[in-house]
Amino acid sequence: MPDRQQRTIAAMIKLYCRGQGHTDQPPCADCQEMLDYALLRLERCPFAPNKPTCDRCPIHCYAPAMRERVRAAMRYAGPRMLLHHPWMALTHLYDRLMSGRRIAQRQKRPN
Repeated sequence: MPDRQQRTIAAMIKLYCRGQGHTDQPPCADCQEMLDYALLRLERCPFAPNKPTCDRCPIHCYAPAMRERVRAAMRYAGPRMLLHHPWMALTHLYDRLMSGRRIAQRQKRPN
């Protein structure tokens, strides 16, 4: 799953960069910085390999400013992923649904 999440975030940031008109060859330097940061966070995630999607994660490992930048990129690219990368979009939605179920199951378990 982490490889798929890395490919998905890369596709989303490139789509965002291109859509914002940053450069002809995405990603631009700012978007590349955001991508490098996101990939580093994915690599160091303490929940790997059963990592939930970031919006469902119980901890927030992104710095607040970077979290807002990535959130803006995902907000822009998310709906467009269905047109440009439909399989990635569907698998991301599936991962999101399943991570919500895993979190709910963990909360129901007695300690």
